[in-house]
Amino acid sequence: GYYLDIMNECIYSTSDYSDMVFLQTYSFNKDVDVQFNSTVGKFVGFTEFGVKQAEYLNKDQTRLLQLKAEVDRLCRHNAQIFDSAVRDKA
Repeated sequence: GYYLDIMNECIYSTSDYSDMVFLQTYSFNKDVDVQFNSTVGKFVGFTEFGVKQAEYLNKDQTRLLQLKAEVDRLCRHNAQIFDSAVRDKA
């Protein structure tokens, strides 16, 4: 069988979320093929197949804009909720 995984991550280290990055990673059989990075603003390929996929995916400007917006819509929004819940318990 084959193993396909798509993982979304929000990474940050400051309390004001100014360094927040949204990553969407596509892996096949546990090898990372292609990844979207909100800081870079496009998909980057890590394998021969991933490079071809990145070229194709980067042509869709609407998709790139939607993924860039995930930093605010998904990451910051949820980080504020989770962080405040943790701080209230401390």
